Amino acid sequence: MEENKQCNSMDNCEVPSKKVIEFKPPVYEQRYCFVKNLVNRHGLRKIADLGFGDATLLWMLKYHRCVQYLVGVDIAARPFEWGGGRLSPGVGGYIVPRELDLTITLYRGSAVQKDSRLCGFDLITCIELIEHLDSEDLAKFPEVVFGYFSPGMVVISTPNSEFNPLFPASTFRDPDHRFEWNRTQFQTWALDVAKLYNYSVEFTGVGDPPAGAEHVGYCTQIGVFQKNIAKATESSISEPEEHVPEEHIYEVVYTTSYPSLQQSKYFRLTLSSESVKAIGLMKSRFLRGLRKREGDRVVPLGSCTPQFGLTEAQRAEIEQSPKPYSVGEKFYVPLERLIIYPKVNHLVAGSMEKLRTILAEGLLLNGDQSAVQVELVDYQTQRLFDEHLISPVLESLMEEQDEYSENYILRAVSIGQTTLVAIARDKMGRKFTSAPRQIEITRLE
Repeated sequence: MEENKQCNSMDNCEVPSKKVIEFKPPVYEQRYCFVKNLVNRHGLRKIADLGFGDATLLWMLKYHRCVQYLVGVDIAARPFEWGGGRLSPGVGGYIVPRELDLTITLYRGSAVQKDSRLCGFDLITCIELIEHLDSEDLAKFPEVVFGYFSPGMVVISTPNSEFNPLFPASTFRDPDHRFEWNRTQFQTWALDVAKLYNYSVEFTGVGDPPAGAEHVGYCTQIGVFQKNIAKATESSISEPEEHVPEEHIYEVVYTTSYPSLQQSKYFRLTLSSESVKAIGLMKSRFLRGLRKREGDRVVPLGSCTPQFGLTEAQRAEIEQSPKPYSVGEKFYVPLERLIIYPKVNHLVAGSMEKLRTILAEGLLLNGDQSAVQVELVDYQTQRLFDEHLISPVLESLMEEQDEYSENYILRAVSIGQTTLVAIARDKMGRKFTSAPRQIEITRLE
């Protein structure tokens, strides 16, 4: 359908001065965005698209967090077209798994064939479909979609024939169209269907008419049907209801499942990854800041909390928790602190026992399992040393403090060059900075 093409003849146009009808974004995108917004607004999980074509709508919907099951049905679907296509999970889907499971299945079949696997969906979409049905199939369509499949919602879009005179001289927008209805025809049909199958219907559309032609309505007219029964508290991704006999008419041409946090393997990997990230950020700030010795531990004098990615309230809560520390060449992060990090906390739903149990499977905990233990200087830290992003002089330990002075012992833990600068403030708050001094660590004791 050429809905953004240039007008060559405007003999029948209502707006003589309008030589080009251009929709921004194109009307097909507006139709898909209408469905996307509907899915988001209602948090729909099970969605089927009848006449999915190139599967663009399914591809757009797969990114919605609420969606768990997508099905496409098309009479022209071919198996070889979908192997490894854009509906498959990408690398990013394994690195950052979805919160909920997602399965996508494509079938070859007709919208007027009954298949029990499409019963009980939250939403069935028929985008620019019904105008391709002959009179016999159009008569079957309501009984199959509304009566047999019986979804919670149905979205049907179809061309508005009242808009057609604004396009170049043509009868139908596509040679394959069997009919194109005006608004009265579509609304009369839709209201009859809604009444027969106990649905309500609201009418809208996409593709605004140009100025001066508002009376023709939208380029695409849309009916949104909603079942008139109490909505189930939670739609089921399971077998069809018992009263619906099993009928598998459609042929599966493609199916795939996405990694998600509902799957134990990916949940554990994600929790470990988020924990390691948080520990790395804390260790980096620990190494960059001043520290002091308390017994056998070295603890930070300042904050070890990242400055970005957290709200003020989250930073304040983290700062009140037990601080990370080092003992010799080991760095420890208390679980009480780690669990406050938002992503970690969300994953374990605030359960300390769950955090401890899962981290113990892949990370090293200290003796009483109250903290994660990692190397103070690992490969990543050494690379930062080598690139002079972190000073090789790591330990800056407060030895003495009185009213007028503070003394520190610097302990090098890596070979390399660095620059030392002393910064101090007097009682009036004035800042004093020493001249930089280059030093080189050539060996470690």
